[in-house]
Amino acid sequence: MNPSHSPVECAQPGRRAFLRTSASLAALFAAGQAPQFLKAESLNASSRVRVAVLGLGRGMDHIAGYAPVASAEIAAVCDVDQRRLAAGVKAVEAKTGRTPAAVGDYHRILEDRSIDAVSIALPNFWHAPMTLLALSAGKHVYVEKPGSHNAREAGWMAEAAKRHGRKVQMGNQRRSVPEIREAMERLKSGVIGPVRYARSWYDATRPGIGRGKTVPVPEWLDYKLWQGPIPERPYVDNLVHYNWHWRWHWGGGELANNGIHALDLVRWGLGGTLPTRVSVSGGRYHFQDDQETPDTIVANFDFGHCGATWDSSSCLPRKEEAHPFVTFYGDGGSLSIDLGAGYRVFDLKGKETFRASGRFSDVPHFTNFIEGIRSGVALNSEIGEAQHSTMLCHLGNIAYRTGSVLETDPATGAIRNATAAQRKLWGREYRRGWEPRV
Repeated sequence: MNPSHSPVECAQPGRRAFLRTSASLAALFAAGQAPQFLKAESLNASSRVRVAVLGLGRGMDHIAGYAPVASAEIAAVCDVDQRRLAAGVKAVEAKTGRTPAAVGDYHRILEDRSIDAVSIALPNFWHAPMTLLALSAGKHVYVEKPGSHNAREAGWMAEAAKRHGRKVQMGNQRRSVPEIREAMERLKSGVIGPVRYARSWYDATRPGIGRGKTVPVPEWLDYKLWQGPIPERPYVDNLVHYNWHWRWHWGGGELANNGIHALDLVRWGLGGTLPTRVSVSGGRYHFQDDQETPDTIVANFDFGHCGATWDSSSCLPRKEEAHPFVTFYGDGGSLSIDLGAGYRVFDLKGKETFRASGRFSDVPHFTNFIEGIRSGVALNSEIGEAQHSTMLCHLGNIAYRTGSVLETDPATGAIRNATAAQRKLWGREYRRGWEPRV
């Protein structure tokens, strides 16, 4: 937003400089502080919000999402994979006509006072740590779903956003789709009467990932920085850039990957509360490979006054069943939201009484984030509310991994009948010197 500042430099620091910078920022991270020179400039309402996109897998969609927003400028792109970094620069140039800074080390993004906001499309284990670092550096934050790797991080993020007074939006983009917002208003107005239950589905055709081999790190990848805040593991050839989703050390399985999208709508439509009981059945049935997370599950959530399920079949598409995305059931009928963002209303006899077509787009969600920074409009997925939805995923994974039914506090999500194993899974271990502090 302040063109007088020079862009972030493209070159990566030497190893010693990098280690010094990492240590100093890690210390600031641990203390929940940042010196004044890291604080972002005050925004000028007539100029653009300068955004840096971190992680250029899903981040390529961030680029496409910000490009049409006139009040946003993609000032920098950042990735530890030099191939992706080059592709990100080309994407920004093609969509906006501007050349962003190309940055291999995120520290330079945090140090640049001309950057107003970071847009985090890194792996799950980076979501909360990078959000806390960015907030400490005075940046606003857009962070992809699920926003946290574990339940403890979910609480940290909401607390940090309040403490630092910055806007933090999570990337559950359906919160900003006009037709879905309309559907939720109709639910609230009683179009199907009191809502008693919700069912949601995810069906896909994911292949196996095989057995990874420990091999030298490719020359195009800064694997040490890719691992960032979590304990280091050897590089294997079937992990980067996507299959980390299916290993507990790095990801949260399909619940955290796609379940969050449906379960966020479920919570929204059911009134926004947290459950009182959570259980999960299923397993890893399709491939004998390195995947640890289940490929087929049904997650059950009891909210006391109503209930919900999420039914996932990651490796078998079930095309003949033609599932909607989410369906709500009330005393007067049902309302179904489809994957393309339209919705339909049915009476108790199954007759369709209303239909709205919709087209899914990320752009309204990025627009809402930018306008939240510029004018203070309410975010459609403010991080505190968003992490309540993510909590359903974390609780579901704890229930699955411990083979137990969780009795939970509907105000906080805390496990009332917690065992030692469940308490351990509430948080995680970090690399020495990287333990987050809010």
